[in-house]
Amino acid sequence: MTDRTAIRNRMEQDQIEYVLVQFVDIHGAAKVKMVPAGCLDDVTDTGAGFAGGAVWGMGQGPHAHDMLARIDLGTYTPLPWLANTARFASDVYVDNQPHPYCARTNLKRVLGEVRRRGFVFNVGMEPEHFLVTRDADGTIRAWNPDGVDCLRKPCYDFRSMAPAMGYLQDLTAMLNKLGWGVYQADHEDANGQYEVNFDYADALTTADRVTFFKMCTSQLAKKYGAIATHMAKPFSDHTGSGLHIHFHLADAGTGASLFNDPADRRRLGCSELGYHFIGGVLKHARALCAVTSPTVNCYKRLQLGTGLYSSRSGYTWTPAFISYGDNNRTQMIRTAGPGHFEDRTVSAGCNPYLALAAYLAAGLDGIDNKIDPGEPNLGNMYEKSIQAVLDSGIGILPQSLWEAIQELRRDKVICDSLGPIAGQFIDLKIKEWETYDRQVTPWEIDEYLTFF
Repeated sequence: MTDRTAIRNRMEQDQIEYVLVQFVDIHGAAKVKMVPAGCLDDVTDTGAGFAGGAVWGMGQGPHAHDMLARIDLGTYTPLPWLANTARFASDVYVDNQPHPYCARTNLKRVLGEVRRRGFVFNVGMEPEHFLVTRDADGTIRAWNPDGVDCLRKPCYDFRSMAPAMGYLQDLTAMLNKLGWGVYQADHEDANGQYEVNFDYADALTTADRVTFFKMCTSQLAKKYGAIATHMAKPFSDHTGSGLHIHFHLADAGTGASLFNDPADRRRLGCSELGYHFIGGVLKHARALCAVTSPTVNCYKRLQLGTGLYSSRSGYTWTPAFISYGDNNRTQMIRTAGPGHFEDRTVSAGCNPYLALAAYLAAGLDGIDNKIDPGEPNLGNMYEKSIQAVLDSGIGILPQSLWEAIQELRRDKVICDSLGPIAGQFIDLKIKEWETYDRQVTPWEIDEYLTFF
């Protein structure tokens, strides 16, 4: 719904008394103001005011003019956990102009360019996340109320999942009431880790939904005495959390996927356009990684060598090589079906608006320059040595945020996809890395205190 009268009638029907005007900061964290429902016209036409200098990465200081977040009427979302309140995603304006440092506005810019070329970017994202509890001393542990989620391989296990069924069923019912089309939920590879899958949509809708999903899980988890975290790697000996993306370009007129080709000589059912798209993604993968894995913690998930087998379950399930293949989870990009690509490296800790803008730009560069990704890799990448991978010409994803940021600085295509946000992002992430790199960790104390 985008008609204001229809929205107002729906709000009255749903007994909505308050509205959350929501946007995200550079990290993808939801920021809101709450206004009475009677102020709908004001936040639609003018917007809710924010001091941009109080929010990370919005390109403003304490002297800057107000940011005004104007709601997108089409994102009306009643809060399942607070019956009298609804959320609207919004776009930020300054001095009555779209604010280029708004991540949602930036994604709309990139999507507008691709639509002018006759394409729609359709995306599904898989939000893996943990439920944890925090002890009095600040340490965390996997949420395990019945004491049964202790297996080394708990993935899909009934007994391990049973205590979480109330949480997962509540979450599924809430999202399906919103029309998301949740079609499965499961216990993931790590103790206390879960995933809920919902229908793919255009990239903007999916980014809005992922943002709301994080908001929803944070509130619902409290009902079960847990904290929901989308941190990439909360436990060193457990598999990390990804935000795997499934994607294709569709014809803007017909909606038909342009990545399908039953006559594909590589026998993956993919079109030349699709191969060129992933050729661009692979070409820009090292710079793209800074945006899709944007925290120092994300690189505890993207591990090489024996790290591929270092999780408690036996595998990390996170490829660190820049490769693609058939229906093969050891590849960065697997072909899950004809014309259906999945990138398994994207981190749960990313800002989905920035990640999808950068990802689309990389793919379009592949199309524009007809970049061939080469033949698919069909073997087990986990069994290959690093040297063997390098000798075969396959690249390796950055192994630290610092390394990824240096790649981003040199990649004009990915920087341009972020607009002026790129400079703020790079500066902020350099500071994040430097702050992290200067910390003395408990491991260093244990290793070196009496070493010399």
